[in-house]
Amino acid sequence: MTAALSGDRAMRTAQRRGAARRAGRDRQTPVTRSTLVADFLALCELDPAVDALRACQEPAGFLVGGEVIEHVPDFEVTRDGVATLVDIVPETDLARHPLRSTLVEGALSLDGHAFSIETAATIRAEPRFTTVRLISACRRTPVSAGDRVRILHQLDECGTMRLVDCASAAFNTSDGVAAVLALACEGLIVVDISRPILPETPVKRRKLPYQDPFGF
Repeated sequence: MTAALSGDRAMRTAQRRGAARRAGRDRQTPVTRSTLVADFLALCELDPAVDALRACQEPAGFLVGGEVIEHVPDFEVTRDGVATLVDIVPETDLARHPLRSTLVEGALSLDGHAFSIETAATIRAEPRFTTVRLISACRRTPVSAGDRVRILHQLDECGTMRLVDCASAAFNTSDGVAAVLALACEGLIVVDISRPILPETPVKRRKLPYQDPFGF
């Protein structure tokens, strides 16, 4: 009996060590640029402050050490009406970026646009990164017309609600929380992505890009 317990403890210890080694390897594995771009786009999609996003096609001029450097940023992101130029750069490539030295004081293009660099550290900051992944995982959850109308109507009536309370309006979906988050993926609901997904996570109706023809 003692030998069996000892063997069981040894097995559990080996499993924990193996899991720790795998986690360490995962942390050391460099994140590819394409993965970071996909993560960044997912963040922008669920950020209510983002009004528009487009891929840049033309170079912008930057004054670096008395010399004008032309650089094509990855994206132009408009937040609350203000356009910002953004590059997505893995940490392994950051030292070689032509505008890295300008970021200490805040880089500006010659036409006045702010410029920033997003890395894995900023894009995958917690708890936001996990929250966005959990919301995005509900994208394919089917939401019936009845549940859709009830969820959105109660948000119109109540304003900001707790996630658990808002989910109670889903009668035809087995997972009411997933139904609410699926509507967030459609751009109909705002979820505070700066917080973890909890019962008290605040949600509210997202302002539609078109006018309600009935003026409700």
